[in-house]
Amino acid sequence: MDPADTSQLPQLPESLWRATAELPSFSSLKGTIKVDVAVVGGGIAGITSAYLLSKQGLKVALLEAGLLLDGTTGHTTAKITAQHGVIYDKLLQHLGKEAAKQYFDANDEALKWIQSTVASLGIECGLKTEDAYLYADNDADFQLLQKEWKAYQGIGLPGQWVEKLPLQGLSELGAIKLPGQARFHPLQYLKGLLNEAIRLGLDVYENTVITEKVEESKQDGRLKLHSAAGGTVSCSWAVSASHFPFTDGGGLFFSRLHPQRSYVLAVEPEKPFPGGMYLSAGQTVRSLRAAELDGRPVVLVGGENHKTGEGVPMIQHYEALEQFADSLLGAKNIPYRWSAQDLTTLDDVPYIGPITGKHPNMLIATGFNKWGMTSGTLSALVVNDLVKTGQSKHLELFKPSRFNADPSIKMFVKENLRVAGQLISGKLESPMRPADSLELGEGAVVKVAGKRAGGYRDPQGKLYLVDTTCTHMGCECQWNSGDLSWDCPCHGSRFGYDGAVLEGPAQKPLKGLVLESKES
Repeated sequence: MDPADTSQLPQLPESLWRATAELPSFSSLKGTIKVDVAVVGGGIAGITSAYLLSKQGLKVALLEAGLLLDGTTGHTTAKITAQHGVIYDKLLQHLGKEAAKQYFDANDEALKWIQSTVASLGIECGLKTEDAYLYADNDADFQLLQKEWKAYQGIGLPGQWVEKLPLQGLSELGAIKLPGQARFHPLQYLKGLLNEAIRLGLDVYENTVITEKVEESKQDGRLKLHSAAGGTVSCSWAVSASHFPFTDGGGLFFSRLHPQRSYVLAVEPEKPFPGGMYLSAGQTVRSLRAAELDGRPVVLVGGENHKTGEGVPMIQHYEALEQFADSLLGAKNIPYRWSAQDLTTLDDVPYIGPITGKHPNMLIATGFNKWGMTSGTLSALVVNDLVKTGQSKHLELFKPSRFNADPSIKMFVKENLRVAGQLISGKLESPMRPADSLELGEGAVVKVAGKRAGGYRDPQGKLYLVDTTCTHMGCECQWNSGDLSWDCPCHGSRFGYDGAVLEGPAQKPLKGLVLESKES
């Protein structure tokens, strides 16, 4: 396959996982329901929480704004590992040895829980044990890797330094090997977990957007959640397992989380893949792991991380991954390509626990920093403990109300200055391109009635026009040519080319516009 020829790239993003898993569908919430626990968010954190809480004998409702597993969990690379890039040196320096070791232990506990649950429930999800490798392919990244290796040794982590990788051509400088990690088909796994939770009494609702309005009873402390369509949930506990919490609760999470996008190709390789899961140590992220598609091997090639709504035209990220995959493995075919969005906290450690100290029965789980398979599972274990006993051995490290002086203050200032800059620059942009100049399949910022707007002309010629002002906090969205969406560079809200909400924290769609006849 010619790496300069992108004609074999799928024209529209589609996840291998979504395409190869038949998932049940559920109706939206109507009327009023009363439960012990309401879990908002239908990804790995939400479904695992709902399973564990239902297993306790509690009455649980799982509520998803769109379709189950259609968010980040359905678009992951699905590595189950405690090797989260170059993180242990950071944790050691900023939080200390005990916290760094606890971070590893908590994620290792989540890995082992997944393995034991797959075995006990007999879930067919292609779970395979793999060694994970963190490698360097240039001198600058090698220095980072050496610092990370010293952190492994100082903390006492079960890693191994290796000079050569099983996958030839990737690196000759060295790598940190973490044995006994795993991979699987995440949706097949979570479908099995979901079916068991439903058997235990779980109620599931899709296309149910929970609004930020939460009422708390002064008499018994019960919470009342409201859906955008008028439904109501009365509950003793509420769990937000979505990206941004559905309600902020005074925690200012929109200013303490920053969104990043990453990209994945499913490649049919010409060369044999030797196994193992691989991740580069530097800024130019490259990730590889094996998978199966209709009985034949494919390799998931990921990376190209960047802040949402910023950077080069998005299609170029897919092209860069294609060139990398073709040079390393040979790319006979690329049946699927997709992207995902993840949130990162100020100190790279997820927020798991009570949303604030004033709301002990409102729990959140977010900020997984691209490691949702273990972090999402860990979140569910913490949530289950908190609901059951009011305590968790991991709460102190992960509690959302923490604010570590270093690096949290630096990151808080940096990110909010960036958001302010994006807000101002977007308002100053003055597009000159008329909307009717868009070609088939093209999207861009255009001018409608003398003002900034977003336009997309589909392959059939229909023109979609929207006001690009994000309905969350008023930043101007940018066109994502890779995923055909409007992405907000401030807090990561994403909208379809027709303005529909794809990703929060925004809850309202972009306003649709009409091209006046004199403009066409």
